[in-house]
Amino acid sequence: MRLPYGRQLVDEGDIQAVSETLRSDWLTTGPEVRAFEEEVARFTGASFAVAVSSGTAALHTAMHCLNIGPGDEVIVPAMTFVATANAVVFQGGRPVFADVDADTLLLNSEDVKAKITGRTKGIIAVDYAGQPCDYEALRKIAQDYGLFLVADACHSLGAELRGKRVGTLADLTVFSFHPVKHITTGEGGMVVTHREELAQKARRFRNHGIETDHRQREEQGTWLYDMVELGYNYRITDIQCALGRSQLKKLPAWLQRRRELAAHYSRLLQDLEWLTPLKAAVEGHAWHLYVVRLKRPEWRRPLFQFLRRREIGANVHYLPVHLHSFYRTRFGTGPGMCPVAEAAYEQILTLPLHQAMSLEQVEYVVNSLRAFEAEAM
Repeated sequence: MRLPYGRQLVDEGDIQAVSETLRSDWLTTGPEVRAFEEEVARFTGASFAVAVSSGTAALHTAMHCLNIGPGDEVIVPAMTFVATANAVVFQGGRPVFADVDADTLLLNSEDVKAKITGRTKGIIAVDYAGQPCDYEALRKIAQDYGLFLVADACHSLGAELRGKRVGTLADLTVFSFHPVKHITTGEGGMVVTHREELAQKARRFRNHGIETDHRQREEQGTWLYDMVELGYNYRITDIQCALGRSQLKKLPAWLQRRRELAAHYSRLLQDLEWLTPLKAAVEGHAWHLYVVRLKRPEWRRPLFQFLRRREIGANVHYLPVHLHSFYRTRFGTGPGMCPVAEAAYEQILTLPLHQAMSLEQVEYVVNSLRAFEAEAM
């Protein structure tokens, strides 16, 4: 695919950083992991950061840290990747799907309130496409009902809301470093928080529930370790974190580039009456995805195929989670539960957007949309 919807950008500096780590004494649980955590914490403004093996692992770790278990309900948006809800299920909990705002596809706070029961323990907000949710409204709900608030910020590293950076807006925030995200470690994720006890619990959980890791025991000169709770092997390697540290240095420039590309799309699409970009309601949008809604849903499949023939990797994000077979079977979910998300799914299309793109490539995509319109009319 000549122009995928998202992709990594790796340069010689990244390769050199990884090569140096491969020649070092530590390939995992070593100094690069700790340094990457410290740098992400500084960048986001969080007090503590815990690196793990994927964004999904970060979500699962967050649910463990907040003691989700059988009988607990956690409210999640219907419009998200399945990992958001799956993390609740991993812990034996029940995800309760709330609808989204029609203009932004962000979690609808009024529907969140409507979905709260005596079993509700928390809310996971998803910064869909890179735009922060209304955390002020969601935090008030969480405080009023005694709930935790988690930010699934896998789309929004570097985003800001009213001068506050994502990473400081919830009890726990999780990031992903998959290759289509703003920076990559190949696979990887991070949990950030202001609460030290949650960070300590996250570090144990990623390492089988053991209180110390190999590096700590090396520094202490001991072989003794104690498993104090059940955990997983969600460790990330120094190799990956070396790449992440190198990439993080370029993130401010890459965020600016994504914003320039998104603005160029928005200017060029103004006179296409048959599609509408999602509303950008905040200036600090991180622009992980550029999503448009088609006013003629019947055009989506032929448009998708038309763009693919032109080597443009359009995509769809996402089929609402409650419509997936697993959730229908396990939890009895189905159509009609979240009508706004369901209607949006029939209309949305993701256009390519990543920092390796040029303005000319944005123009190629838009000109291809115009060519499709000429054929379809």
